[in-house]
Amino acid sequence: MEKKELNWAVLGTGVIANETARALQNMGRKLHAVGNRTHDKAAAFAEKYGVKKVYDSIEDMFSDGEVDVIYITTPHNTHYGFIKQALMNGKHVFAEKSITINSRELDELIALAREKQLILGEAMTVYHMPLYKELLRIIESGELGRVQMITVNFGSFKEYDMKNRFFNMEIAGGALLDIGVYALSIVRSFMSETPTDILSQWKPSPTGSDEQATILLKNSAGEMAAVALSMHSKQPKRAMISCEKGYIEIMEFPRADKAVIVDAQSGARSEISAGETANALCYEMRNMEEAVLSGDAAALKLDLTRDVMDIMTRLRKEWGMRYPNELW
Repeated sequence: MEKKELNWAVLGTGVIANETARALQNMGRKLHAVGNRTHDKAAAFAEKYGVKKVYDSIEDMFSDGEVDVIYITTPHNTHYGFIKQALMNGKHVFAEKSITINSRELDELIALAREKQLILGEAMTVYHMPLYKELLRIIESGELGRVQMITVNFGSFKEYDMKNRFFNMEIAGGALLDIGVYALSIVRSFMSETPTDILSQWKPSPTGSDEQATILLKNSAGEMAAVALSMHSKQPKRAMISCEKGYIEIMEFPRADKAVIVDAQSGARSEISAGETANALCYEMRNMEEAVLSGDAAALKLDLTRDVMDIMTRLRKEWGMRYPNELW
């Protein structure tokens, strides 16, 4: 594709949509268009950020010939339908996590994107933050030895409002798809192979969504991981990658810009810094643009997105936690 400035449209007007508009402003540009189920909210959003175009209906976004990339920020239970419409209309798609609610949906969309020769990516910060690129370089250099164990904690205290997105089964609520996707993405990033041995425990909320879970993973290389998730008890957002010669500790890991490496022998601590937390969406969107313009989508790590989705789908099947009208 001839290099040009891509036109972004955003579907939704929530927190991530606002961050998307600000990210483009930080990149010296403006969001081209916005669509939302409620037109008045889209119009107010457009006025706030100087967005050129507001659609009367969501479908108009998909058929707009001026739009190159659509960023889907709506609840993840809606992603499959919206992504499919966008791809069918020749649009590249960047979608919030979780990109879909199960593997069947994702596999179908990956095949469709390939057929249409379009780029599909998940807005998973762990795959795009400069810190993780530097940490992976350190791991791959061998200076810390082999990865042995990864431990991840992520817990939020959410009040028992069963109508909100954290517990509402109608909109695919629950810990796994909301916060577990981050934890499993960092696990998969630092594992050299896909985990095949997976054990878990889970606790349902009053709605039947996954309120709490612990997950153990192991791959054929002997790398292991332990993940603890909760939607009703606070935990630090903490990840630790333990290697033969030291360990890496990352706090606030979803958008981290700092990590500490501790030497196994001396206990010496060194801090690694890269990127800035505030620019998380800029890094994601730049990687997406580079993929669209070059045709090389390797930086989007869709293969890891698929592995993570397979793990989450497998777990929910084992738990018997199926969303209303979901097709596995």
